[in-house]
Amino acid sequence: MERLEATGSGSGFSVEWLRLRESADAAARAGELVDLLRTRLPSRAPLVIRDLGCGTGAMGRWLARRLPCPQRWILHDRDPVLLTHASENLPATGMGGEPVTVETERRDITQLHADDLADTSLVTASALLDLLTADEVTALADACAEHPTLLALSVEGRVELTPPDPLDGEIEAAFNAHQRRTAEGRDLLGPDAVDFAAGEFERRGAVVHRHASPWRLGAAEAPLLAEWLRGWVAAACAHQPGLTAAAESYLDRRLAECADGALRAVIHHGDLLALPAGV
Repeated sequence: MERLEATGSGSGFSVEWLRLRESADAAARAGELVDLLRTRLPSRAPLVIRDLGCGTGAMGRWLARRLPCPQRWILHDRDPVLLTHASENLPATGMGGEPVTVETERRDITQLHADDLADTSLVTASALLDLLTADEVTALADACAEHPTLLALSVEGRVELTPPDPLDGEIEAAFNAHQRRTAEGRDLLGPDAVDFAAGEFERRGAVVHRHASPWRLGAAEAPLLAEWLRGWVAAACAHQPGLTAAAESYLDRRLAECADGALRAVIHHGDLLALPAGV
């Protein structure tokens, strides 16, 4: 599962989980899209970068040192604990030693409008799209249509586990159905989000570039892999309670393999860069 239950003030994200996954996220993100993005951004002018749903600031820590020019990061999240952590832990300088400054805005990012982004050079988000509804992604595309937008690490619904187990496919299908669930009246896009978002940006005239960004986890990432397994199986059982008995022994087997360093996982995500026409 990509997210664990909140331990803070209602963001849906655990600081511990975000810290645990940060190195895997950094290894997975599509640097090729950043290489392309750099050619489309001003080479000297200060950049204003808005990071939506910033969490602990992992996107800023990864991206700021890959961009030239002075940078002003504006971090958006609903969780004040995460905003404080993120604002205190972004790098102080960019790719060539240029200054990086940080501001925070506590707000619901699904309520952003184009006017809110008027001064923006780049919009970023990470592990966000699959948590949104179709209407929310449409609104996001409306708000961001005039700005380069980098949306990273969206769940694509495919998992490859080695060695295989007969229950893998059933757990995967139930997890994906859980990601597409209706939550508090909201029909989440889950694994359909990247395709849907690409179409929405293209309908607004953007040129969309996509790149795979899979997690590749093995013995060196055993703590993350074990925690991901627990969440993945729990979400599958929440959607399909009839799986619970079989899933308990499945999880025991998989955690034992993980502890022995024998389990490998490729957990597929996708990155998307939308560039407005003429950028």
